[in-house]
Amino acid sequence: MVIVSLVAGSVAIAQDVRPASVAAPIHSNAPTDGPTSPLVSPSISLGPSPSPVGTRDPFNRTPAADPVLPASTPQASAAPESSSSSAIAMLPHDLTPWSMFMQADIVVKTVMIGLAFASLLTWTIWLAKGLELVAAKQQARSAALKLQRADSLDEAARQVETGWTRRGPVYALIQAARRENTRSANLSVEGIKERLAIALSRVEARAGRDMGRGTGLLATIGATAPFVGLFGTVWGIMNSFIGISQAHTTNLAVVAPGIAEALLATAIGLIAAIPAVIIYNVFARSISGYRALLSDASGEVLQHVSRDLERRERAPDVPDPSAAPTGSRSGPIAMRPASVAAG
Repeated sequence: MVIVSLVAGSVAIAQDVRPASVAAPIHSNAPTDGPTSPLVSPSISLGPSPSPVGTRDPFNRTPAADPVLPASTPQASAAPESSSSSAIAMLPHDLTPWSMFMQADIVVKTVMIGLAFASLLTWTIWLAKGLELVAAKQQARSAALKLQRADSLDEAARQVETGWTRRGPVYALIQAARRENTRSANLSVEGIKERLAIALSRVEARAGRDMGRGTGLLATIGATAPFVGLFGTVWGIMNSFIGISQAHTTNLAVVAPGIAEALLATAIGLIAAIPAVIIYNVFARSISGYRALLSDASGEVLQHVSRDLERRERAPDVPDPSAAPTGSRSGPIAMRPASVAAG
């Protein structure tokens, strides 16, 4: 009976732990006749005894079976896979600038092509205008040096008109001074100087204007290219958001290419604008130095004209030894002042 009591307690514990559907009834084949003995308290340890036939070890408990989750249907699992595969198929093969340009929208492509053309135009102006400015400054320095070495305006014209300085603005200054001096031969000296200064300033302004031609385009490119690139970026990001909404995913692999294509427009705009601004500032300083050279040459021309006018005014008072024969006293006496002749 002791064994039967222990087995009954073990079965009760097993039924509490395991579900009713899993727990199996326990049948005991132990004989029920015989003298009964009182129950043994749990504190008393019993020796090992063979378990009855047909009974299980009460302490060999098997965990309850986990509830089986319903298997996902093939349609539910295939939908995300198809959307992911379609989103991956929409991605470009690589993220090189050329690949991003080819994957961009037609509006963004137009913006990129326009900015690339503006950048090419900037470097073309830099090359052409830089060579022109360097040659013009060397020519002006050489002509100004010849002008300083001359003693008169006519001598300066003869020296400047030889060589490659003949086509420069300094030679144009000399020719303008000679024309005005010829036209105002019988007029007052002050009027000649005033009109000559006006003529030289006009020649100087024309030379500076010719040299500054094309630099205004650099200023325009430097001011507008970043905003044009920003327009392309905004347009590209809008298209990227539309593509994200159509793909029904916010995966970074889907979002990144469109945003990169949009930002490429801003990058090209900055590439076109930054060199244009730098080159424009360099040309502005160089043209200012060129105008300073022309201003110095104009001052030299005015000095030559002023000296020639004074020589022309004093020419009648200067004795000419070749005017009278040698040994004749009439020439020198006639040229003396009246007070000296009377004495």
